[in-house]
Amino acid sequence: MSTTASTATAASASDRAGASRRSGTFYRGDPGMWSWVAHRVTGVLTFFFLFVHVLDTALVRVSPNAYDEVIETYKTPFVNLLEVGLVGAVLFHALNGLRVILVDFWEKGPKYQRPMLWTTLGIWVVVMIPGTYFMLERTVSELFGGGH
Repeated sequence: MSTTASTATAASASDRAGASRRSGTFYRGDPGMWSWVAHRVTGVLTFFFLFVHVLDTALVRVSPNAYDEVIETYKTPFVNLLEVGLVGAVLFHALNGLRVILVDFWEKGPKYQRPMLWTTLGIWVVVMIPGTYFMLERTVSELFGGGH
């Protein structure tokens, strides 16, 4: 009889576990975890930009005409949007890096890590809004008229 009771209990626990998975108990993390992920992603994106930048700059020695063609492609609206993304990634990576340094080396850093994260995001937004405007101003005027 105890075997039947333990089997029923195990089945009931298994049903509850399956039900909880179906009802959306997926771990979504907290802001600190997403900050960690964003820091890694922005670091990798910055690395790949620098890699491509070194390659395209080195192209000037191999073939100045090819270099000029590559630089001309950088003047497209799509690349302008990518530039805004690059600036956003580098800025977030830098600001969050300063926050990580404070968390690691300041004795009160762990206590204030969450407010520092929201401060970092606030500074990022305050800098990116005008930065995005000025970076996209030429592209928008060329695309929608009013160009010089």
